[in-house]
Amino acid sequence: MASIGKGAITIRVLIVLCLALVSCEAQGRGGHGGVGLRGGVGLRGGVDLRGGGPGAGLGKEFNVIQFGALPGGKADSTQAFIKAWVAACSYTASARVVIPQGVFKVAEVIFSGPCTNPNPMLIQVIGTVIADSDPSNYPDKGWITISQVDGVRVFGGGTFDGQGQNMWKYDDCRTDPNCVYLPAALYLENVKNARIQWLNLVNAMGFHMHISDSQNVRVNRVTINSPAESPNTDGIHISRSQTVNIGRTSIATGDDCISIGQGAMNVSIKQVTCGPGHGISVGSLGRLPNEMDVRGVLVTNCTFMGTTNGARIKTFAASGASRASAIVFDNLIMNNVQNPINIDQFYDSDSSAKPSLVKISDVTFQNIRGTTASPVAVNLVCSKLAPCDLKFNNINLKSSGPVTSTCTNAQVQYTGIQVPPPCK
Repeated sequence: MASIGKGAITIRVLIVLCLALVSCEAQGRGGHGGVGLRGGVGLRGGVDLRGGGPGAGLGKEFNVIQFGALPGGKADSTQAFIKAWVAACSYTASARVVIPQGVFKVAEVIFSGPCTNPNPMLIQVIGTVIADSDPSNYPDKGWITISQVDGVRVFGGGTFDGQGQNMWKYDDCRTDPNCVYLPAALYLENVKNARIQWLNLVNAMGFHMHISDSQNVRVNRVTINSPAESPNTDGIHISRSQTVNIGRTSIATGDDCISIGQGAMNVSIKQVTCGPGHGISVGSLGRLPNEMDVRGVLVTNCTFMGTTNGARIKTFAASGASRASAIVFDNLIMNNVQNPINIDQFYDSDSSAKPSLVKISDVTFQNIRGTTASPVAVNLVCSKLAPCDLKFNNINLKSSGPVTSTCTNAQVQYTGIQVPPPCK
């Protein structure tokens, strides 16, 4: 073996040290010119959505405490939150509303735009926000509302606690079809280009998150948690909105984990864990006159744990004409689910009522596997005035005993494994 001189060794050591320094500097900047996680930025140049950090590179800070918010969860901080938002929204450079460590109590808060910032508004939730429990303080549809804003990020690892356990006694929607829903914990209304990430929503009064009349909304790494018996506490409800992407989110609630209402288009739901809850539902549709169509829904790589339903489509009877189409339920795991695959076009209706006119078509259920808690693993009750057009591919749902399918007014194309057996 050839010998190596001391000079060569010295040169190699210097090269290694230089490379190490360059590597450390790059990591400190977060790579690609960004700021590292300690500075609060990363993840493709966006925000380190887990919160913490001194906030370098996130714009001017508008801390709610500076505007009069008092931690401790006793004093009302509603006006302080609104004042912090107004100041940040009207700032002409990058701005960030900060809810720091601590517990803050607020009633209805509306973060309204448009804003003057050149970059998306940031709302960094580090602490816990709890809701006031006086129902008279909520005249509108939301507790924390973001409205008329183009470009917003809500993040930080903190918690919105709706204190729903103090309000659910006022919910009468199970007995009164004309009831007024309790406010959603986080209500996005007429919002564009929104990101909701690294956030906890617990014990909402009504829906945990309601996305309405909005475009390009991404929900990622959110945890939603309410008791199984909490009424009308949908995890995420989407209506009249386009291009909504939900991923890597865990939902435990007393109603639908995710519900997709009228006018929803291009909705993608991936890597969601649901349970307890009522499953992931398209609907309910047809409750109101002249409802908009639902089109382009993908639910994939999701897991259902002990839910009452899995993949579900539901419409009211005697509804007006509309369509629900281009819907795919793919690669779903059912663990002890009562109704793994369910279409109900007499939802919450008398079976003798006039059939629904909502046309369900171009719907695919594929690669769905696991266990059912009931002997009827596939239950398809469609309208005789608008029969369903469906495709089933590779369905494998088992139980300790035999499992079956029931089909009414359903036109189904079958391919691949079919357990339970197809309807005859």
